[in-house]
This record gives sequence, structure tokens and C-alpha cells, in this order.
Amino acid sequence: MYICSIHGMLRKQKSWKAMRIPRLFLIALMITMGPNLLAQSTDLARVEYTYFPQKNSDNSFRRFRALAAFPIALKKEGAYLVPGVEYRNVNFKYNDPEAFETGNLDRFQSFTGVLGYTFPFGTDWRFGAQAGVKIASNFSEGYITNGDLIYTGAFFFVKTKENEENDNAWRVILGLQYSTTTGFPFPLPIVNYYRRWDEKWSYTLGTPKSNLKYYFNDKHEIQAFVTLDGFFANVQKNFDATPSNTGNDNIVDNISMTVVLSGLGYEFSLTDHIKFYFYGGHTLRNDIRLRDRDNQDVYNINETNTFYGRSGIKFTIF
Repeated sequence: MYICSIHGMLRKQKSWKAMRIPRLFLIALMITMGPNLLAQSTDLARVEYTYFPQKNSDNSFRRFRALAAFPIALKKEGAYLVPGVEYRNVNFKYNDPEAFETGNLDRFQSFTGVLGYTFPFGTDWRFGAQAGVKIASNFSEGYITNGDLIYTGAFFFVKTKENEENDNAWRVILGLQYSTTTGFPFPLPIVNYYRRWDEKWSYTLGTPKSNLKYYFNDKHEIQAFVTLDGFFANVQKNFDATPSNTGNDNIVDNISMTVVLSGLGYEFSLTDHIKFYFYGGHTLRNDIRLRDRDNQDVYNINETNTFYGRSGIKFTIF
């Protein structure tokens, strides 16, 4: 219901200036800050499919992802409570010959629930905080274990400025985020800067994505970008990654993938707020590794850079 009211409100805004940085984009930002800060966007709902063929290997990586946020207006003006959910299904075709059994490493799933809170303060400033829990595993035991649980939290400050007299708008995001999967016992920084200086051009600098975007018109846009992607999941049935080495303790507890991507993206607006998109390019870093219970690497699966593609449809307020 509330998403529909946002949609109706924004449809009344005719100019690109009125649409370029809607104040309610911050609501979606709350939900899309995942454990590794892999998705900062203005999407209230998204369905997408990703494909990584592993170069010089028989392996491949396929992921289905769906998410939705549900902003709830509170009595305090400009304040919102934001529950949200996300589901990921990762199909890792692990066909390389190994000294260990790879059958339990071909399918991983994750279920995430988060709760965010945001409110405005001062001039053009907004504060946000979020906490969440994720269940991510190969579920080889057939049930949920303590190792499947991942906890995450973040807080951030956002300053937004718009100038209706000229083609100038900017946004800065500063904050900290923490996840039990990072291996660091302290929060990591959030830094992101956006600017649209012309009707045709905008750019974003920071994490997890930097881009340069060109708008052909209200329906078509392209971008060049560098971004982060990846996944983390528990491996329920632990095993020795190097069984031929007697006396070692390279016991696999989880799997982690960290990828730095560069490429080009295209978006087509089906309606004012529903967009189809496709991103394609090449990895700059392709790091898939098995790790022990202390999150120390015990086995690198593949580090060869490769092509990738990602496509989907999203409901966005931007």
C-alpha cells in the first residue's frame, strides 16, 4: 500500500529535476545495504539473474536474486520504519577436478530480513540505521544451524542538495557498517558521493559502486561503472580441503566470493518507475575461496578474470 502511494506521488513530478533525488530514496537505501554493502540503490523491489562463466575452467556461477522493501510512515514528519526481505539462490557449477568432494558446494541459498529507521534533521540532512539477520548456507544437513546465521548493522548520515535554478544536484553518504562475515572485529566505512551536473550526465564515486551515466531521454540511459559483487555462505558439512596432506587442519567452514567488476550498463524505463536493465563486462578481481571457521583462507578455487552478465527488472523511486 505504501509503495503504491509513493508511486502515485512521484508520478505527479514531471521534470527530471524533481525526479533526480527524491527524498524518499533514502528509505530504499536502508534496505539495500546488505552485509557486504553490495547494493546501494533507490530500488523498492528488484528481480535479477547473474551469470559468471569461469574462464579456463569448467565452473560457472549463476545467481537469482529478489528483494523488496516496505516503507512505513511514522507520526514524526519525515520518519520511516523500513522492514525488508531478500532471497538469493546461488548455483555454483563446481566441475573442476579436486581432491575433495564438490557435490555439496553446488547450491547455496540465503534469506535476509532487515529493519531500518530513518528521520530528517538539520538542513538537508538525514540519519539512518539498520539491523538485520541473514541465513546463508548450502543446507546439506537439511536444517538451519548456528553457523548459517549472519548478523549485520549500519548507520549513516546523508546530505542532499538540489538547485531548481540550474542543472545541479548532489548527495553525500557517510557512515559505518558491520557484518559478522567480514572477518574484521570493527565497523567498516561507508563513503558515497553522487552528482548530476547536467540534464544528460551524472556520476557516483564511492562504495560499492562508482559510475558515469548518460541519459539519452526519459526512457534510455547507459553507464560505465566499477562495482563490487560476491556472496558468503556457511558450509554445513565441514571437510578437509587438502586431504592428501596428513596432519593439516585446512577444514572448510564457509565459502566466500569477492569480485570487482567493470563494464557497461543499459536501462530502459517501461514506466515512470519500472525499469529493465542489463549490465555486462569483465572482472578486475575474481576471488572465490574456501575458508575455515576463523575466516582464514584454506583453498582458492578460481582467480582468473572473466566475462559476466546481469539482467533484471526493478521498481525504483529514482
